[in-house]
Amino acid sequence: MKLNFLLALCCPVLLKAQQVKDTSFHAPAFTPQYKQGSGPLVLFDEGHYNPHTLKGRYAAFGEVLRQDGYRLEKSTGELGLPYLQHAQVFVSANALYDPADWNLPARSAFAAGEVKALHEWVQQGGSLFLITDHMPCAASVNDVAQSFGFNLINGFAQKKDRGKEMFSRSRNNLHSNSITNGRNEAGRVDSFMIWGGTGFIAPAEAEIISSLGSGYEILLPSKAEEITDTTPRVSGLGFVNAAYRRYGKGKVVIFGDGAAFTAQLEGIYNHKRGMNHPDAGQNMQLLLNIMHWLSEK
Repeated sequence: MKLNFLLALCCPVLLKAQQVKDTSFHAPAFTPQYKQGSGPLVLFDEGHYNPHTLKGRYAAFGEVLRQDGYRLEKSTGELGLPYLQHAQVFVSANALYDPADWNLPARSAFAAGEVKALHEWVQQGGSLFLITDHMPCAASVNDVAQSFGFNLINGFAQKKDRGKEMFSRSRNNLHSNSITNGRNEAGRVDSFMIWGGTGFIAPAEAEIISSLGSGYEILLPSKAEEITDTTPRVSGLGFVNAAYRRYGKGKVVIFGDGAAFTAQLEGIYNHKRGMNHPDAGQNMQLLLNIMHWLSEK
């Protein structure tokens, strides 16, 4: 039996009508880290067939960052070291090698020269926030991730019981570290919510934000639209879905689900998905903590 429901839940590119930005969402008031428009410059990737854009499903992401004082600039051209050097943070969400072809063989969304430029830029002090997702997103950015020691799995991560995907300290799948603890008690994150995505193997030098565990499995189809009961899969045990590390003079954060920092409405019943969901109340704080760590000198 084909698991088409999985694609309906997880695939915003193939099923664009399924998910739209929630125009009613507005970030709650909080004390900004920087004065309005005076914070670090953030380059937001829209040059690699990204389904998430600042005017689209990542509008809420942009609103939160601007409210915190960051300056945002859309990045649409080929990445080179001189271009990257005028910014402090580069964010890429769900880059794709081909929005019309999700199947194997996998390919990189970033040209070899772009991978090299990002690697050198981080070594010199830049900060990379690489947000990815299920197949084919993970494969699309794995060359970038591997240059920093991360190995992304090009599959579909899902809970075995199909339950709500919460990560929390009480469940022992959200871990204590500089990002989850925040800069003070008000910044402490005790839980956050995701919607599918993928898992990956982090290098020994990385700090783990959240891990999948035995309650998850990662499906590994050769064709994204042909997921069946016999599709190969591996246990989520040993895989993580969010981690960070220092690299050279710079920093890298990898996050394995693109929906967590959106505010979307899904399906004909407009189910909330992202920071607008009632159980995702700390997703916004997690985003702020990640950005503060990345931009902290």
